[in-house]
Amino acid sequence: MCCPWYPRQTTTSFCDGSEHVEFRKQKDLENIMSWHPPEVVQQYLSGGLCGFDLNGCPVWYDVIGPLDVRGLLLSASKQDLLRTKMRDCEMLRLVCAQQSEKMGKKIETITMVYDCEGLGLKHLWKPAVELYGEFLCMFEENYPETLGRLFVVKAPKLFPVAYNLIKPFLSEDTRKKIMVLGSNWKEVLLKHISPDQLPMDYGGTMTDPDGDPKCKSKINYGGEIPKKYYIRDQVKQQYEHTVQISRGSSHQVEYEILFPGCVLRWQFMSDGADVGFGVFLKTKTGERQKAGEMNEVLPSQRYNAHLVPEDGTLTCGEPGIYVLRFDNTYSFIHAKKVSFTVEVLLPDKASEERLQQLGEKGLAPSQH
Repeated sequence: MCCPWYPRQTTTSFCDGSEHVEFRKQKDLENIMSWHPPEVVQQYLSGGLCGFDLNGCPVWYDVIGPLDVRGLLLSASKQDLLRTKMRDCEMLRLVCAQQSEKMGKKIETITMVYDCEGLGLKHLWKPAVELYGEFLCMFEENYPETLGRLFVVKAPKLFPVAYNLIKPFLSEDTRKKIMVLGSNWKEVLLKHISPDQLPMDYGGTMTDPDGDPKCKSKINYGGEIPKKYYIRDQVKQQYEHTVQISRGSSHQVEYEILFPGCVLRWQFMSDGADVGFGVFLKTKTGERQKAGEMNEVLPSQRYNAHLVPEDGTLTCGEPGIYVLRFDNTYSFIHAKKVSFTVEVLLPDKASEERLQQLGEKGLAPSQH
């Protein structure tokens, strides 16, 4: 998902109050609009401001699917990405001030449309999720502006897992403003946004001057980042476990998955040479089994994890005991040291149940 920021619900305006003076000074926010993000961030960080809702509040779109989170973290610094989001906040603050003057009333709320089409396992990459958390914490603490509402559209089955990862970083007030829409999402958006202020691709009549229904002049749709932009070849990671695997042997770790829809996420690196890795599912015999007697879920293959750390995810389609196997049976000369982290990502049950209801009945929006 995109590098999101969710404002905390309060009666104060953007970055208002003495408690934020030091933050604004430290980040030089008074001059941030004259700062320009790196070219790669400008071109590939998806999202944008497009139109206003029926109350005159700006509408911000976050577009998740085409966002290349790995490419961004390999091409730009965390500070530049964070500063870009701060710049977005300052821009929205100025737009709200302009709208207040234009409409003769205070405009302090923002409507967000969170387009989750294409949300995939790649967006759950641990360094990216950790960055999201850092964003969320900073903006919850330092940008106590009002969020009017946040619409989640085109949410896939993976959404409850992704939401559960970021939910701890959100205030209770913010969570209450999140509304997951069903198949009637275009109809619902039109109840809050005039057709001429809503891109045609989202159910309205707005297009770019050239007729583009996606309004790409206002909303950036990201895309895969060319490697020419990369300034590093990997993101530094920390590992929870380190094991020595003797020559001609293997090391297995087991995780019991109690219900389908959970996601296994792993990261590992080897020292000095490659290592084999695969995922297996134990059958329900209750007997002690070898890897060869288990069902292969992710085919075992050799990875050059000594050159580039390996990471991956697997959606568990059925409950059972999943075995992650680091294989060194093919090496009769060298032992291997492997450092790894494995996590089981659980779905948010409330949002999972709501998605099932929306899918089955086509219900109207529901809050988290």
